Amino acid sequence: MNIKYIYPEFEVIRNQNRCISCRVCERQCSNEVHSYDAELNMMKSDESKCVDCQRCVSLCPTRALKIVKSDCTLRENANWSNQTIHEIYKQAESGGVLLSSMGNPKPFPVYWDKILINASQVTNPSIDPLREPMETKVFLGKKPSKIERDENNKIINNLTPQLELSIPIMFSAMSYGSISYNAHKSLALAARTLGTFYNTGEGGLHEDFYEYGNNTIVQVASGRFGVHENYLNVGQAIEIKMGQGAKPGIGGHLPGTKIIGDVSKTRMIPEGSDAISPAPHHDIYSIEDLRQLVYSLKEATAYKKPVIVKVAAVHNIAAIASGIARTGADVIAIDGFRGGTGAAPTRIRDNVGIPIELALAACDKRLRDEGIRNNVSLVVGGSIRSAADVVKAIALGADACYIATAALLALGCHLCRTCQTGKCNWGIATQNPELVKRLNPELGYKRLVNLMTAWEHEIKELMGGMGINSIEALRGNRLMLRGVGLNEKELEILGISHAGE
Repeated sequence: MNIKYIYPEFEVIRNQNRCISCRVCERQCSNEVHSYDAELNMMKSDESKCVDCQRCVSLCPTRALKIVKSDCTLRENANWSNQTIHEIYKQAESGGVLLSSMGNPKPFPVYWDKILINASQVTNPSIDPLREPMETKVFLGKKPSKIERDENNKIINNLTPQLELSIPIMFSAMSYGSISYNAHKSLALAARTLGTFYNTGEGGLHEDFYEYGNNTIVQVASGRFGVHENYLNVGQAIEIKMGQGAKPGIGGHLPGTKIIGDVSKTRMIPEGSDAISPAPHHDIYSIEDLRQLVYSLKEATAYKKPVIVKVAAVHNIAAIASGIARTGADVIAIDGFRGGTGAAPTRIRDNVGIPIELALAACDKRLRDEGIRNNVSLVVGGSIRSAADVVKAIALGADACYIATAALLALGCHLCRTCQTGKCNWGIATQNPELVKRLNPELGYKRLVNLMTAWEHEIKELMGGMGINSIEALRGNRLMLRGVGLNEKELEILGISHAGE
């Protein structure tokens, strides 16, 4: 007999007095948890398949369902947690590498929550953003070290190509294939409406979305999937993906089961073949090699597009950023270890990389100390959860932030962390046509616009409370931050004082 060592993680609680056997839960669950027993005229549940996506709970017309965490546990052991033991059981049964999706769920410190924002009172009065001008526009790209004027004393425009953002937030890289067509369309529509940008990820750009090129960042990853001349020229910037926060040091992998139809065509690979991005770019083994790719992409786009280099936050990130700033890149994007992913080896996701807050502060300081901060803009991502996180990131030295998980949550994601299965009940991380259509992009993009509109209002309120009226005045202004519950080394790296100082 094949023994089932692992008790289901979740339990489906069904109130039979409320349940009318309408079978909505059965039709809506792609994991086949619910089924109808005709003999008993009642619904049943196979809890071993439940991932707690809450789709059935949300759509049950009589509120007859709820999902609860199982209270069946192994004996307590401070060293061998239930999760650790269950993971060993899984690997003993399968012999495979554990895969996980979304961000690192471990209880590591969240430095955003240990940083407080200062407020103005009397000597430096606050600003009312409802009645006074407040500038949230951001330009990303290399800035001149000084203002130059012509013989008529007019300013000479010597700016290299810039990305103009109406708010200091962009939608981070999520490839077509890892997320659905409708999810991509929601992001594209929202970016155009908001006056910001969304990132294609490493899967190329569906031809239907070329019309959103003015609000698109196209990505070039190690696999070069979907990369061609038209692709490079349709976007407003090109991002070279060297690393990703959820899986530093390794490449990407989209299973062949998702490489179907337009995904196959867009990525320019055969249907059913795994899309495997190598860990390194096989033409980049030094900063000099990276510089060559930067200028190759600039040449291919007639020097009209800024080039971004995306790297994961790792222990020597400040030195890496210093090197990238000398390659000719216009923007450095840094992705922290809590960044989301469609699929990553669990051990990598949960144990590799460093928090984005520390990485950002270290990079900004290094670039300033070396006098090259204006050579590049800094964009950070990896669990930016609110307007307050954005404000704190900019005060630590960022020019703008990438968001991805927050955007997916706005689209209906419930963080059930099973993206790698392709069975997303909310139509986001799936290529199943029946599931994809559950996400209406016309409604999805409006939710994204609502979220960003709310964040913009909060950013203005927070800046107004500090007596600051522009993102530019906030950038790197660490005097407006204070730490709580942080040790001396953490405060030193962050470059801020403790609360009360």
